[in-house]
Amino acid sequence: MSNNENGAADPAKPAREPFDFARWWDRVGILMVLVALVLLMAAIAPNFNRVDNLLNIARAISINAILAAGMTVVILTGGIDLSVGSTIAVSGVVAVIVAMTGVPAPLAVLVGMGAGALCGLVNGWLTAYLSLAPFIVTLGTMTFLRGLAYTITDGQPIVSSSLNFRNLGNGYLGPIPVPVIVMVAVYVVVWFILERTRYGRHIYAVGGNAEAAKLAGVRVKRVVTSVYVLAGACAGLAGVIFSARVISAQPTAGTGYELDAIAAVVLGGTSLAGGRGRIVGTLIGSIILGVLSTGLILLNVPFFTQLLIKGVVIILAVAIDSLKQRPLYLRFGQANTPRKP
Repeated sequence: MSNNENGAADPAKPAREPFDFARWWDRVGILMVLVALVLLMAAIAPNFNRVDNLLNIARAISINAILAAGMTVVILTGGIDLSVGSTIAVSGVVAVIVAMTGVPAPLAVLVGMGAGALCGLVNGWLTAYLSLAPFIVTLGTMTFLRGLAYTITDGQPIVSSSLNFRNLGNGYLGPIPVPVIVMVAVYVVVWFILERTRYGRHIYAVGGNAEAAKLAGVRVKRVVTSVYVLAGACAGLAGVIFSARVISAQPTAGTGYELDAIAAVVLGGTSLAGGRGRIVGTLIGSIILGVLSTGLILLNVPFFTQLLIKGVVIILAVAIDSLKQRPLYLRFGQANTPRKP
């Protein structure tokens, strides 16, 4: 809003809207990063934009994307789940062992997902009903579940060359890899839950203000418990796909995957403080990480250098989230001014 010669506001000129970084990043910024990254990789890696390579990228990101979908729902409530990587290992081991007994493939897959959901139920119950910090709870279960996977397998991979659900990780439906189809289905379901159901509104309400949500009649403890169960089921599905991909049960499966999932969620615009975020943004964040990883491999970047770059990306993701939480508007050509309450 401009001032006239007497210092009063000029009603003839509308107020200039300030630039809201948080809204810009959630709606436009993350897409601009993805487009820029794809164009960069296509320019420096000649084989990057081949159709078969793009399908391989989609298949490669499917496991982390499914994991990140469940992580999104947890973070929306203001929680965190560090145990999802270990849940991948336990679920994959359980699914392979069950499949080797001769049960049908769909049942083996459901049992693997059930094992993941059970892990999530433990996390949710400890967090919601015992009021324990989710960071500490899931840090503990991360170590416990990893130890459980090693104990069940005696520290060795369980290889099954005739694994009956191997197509879940290696099959195709037409030209599209099956893991990609499963990933899309997971995101459609989670999107519907968050955007079209009362339960989804309750998730956002708990993350925005748990006490206010409780006063409004939301059963906060049940909601918190359920989101960890959902995250565990997603991790269980990711674990089954991982085992199908390598045709074995690996006690080391999923190591470090929780960090990639969290990075994808935060890059996609979901606030670590809870209450704000979009599942579509998480998918875009997962694609960014997958494109970056594949591009570095095509460029023959050493593995340890890839770890350095991935660490920087995670730090940047957290920094962006922190910047979005600041009560500031960014004005081009003007000093930053605080938001009005």
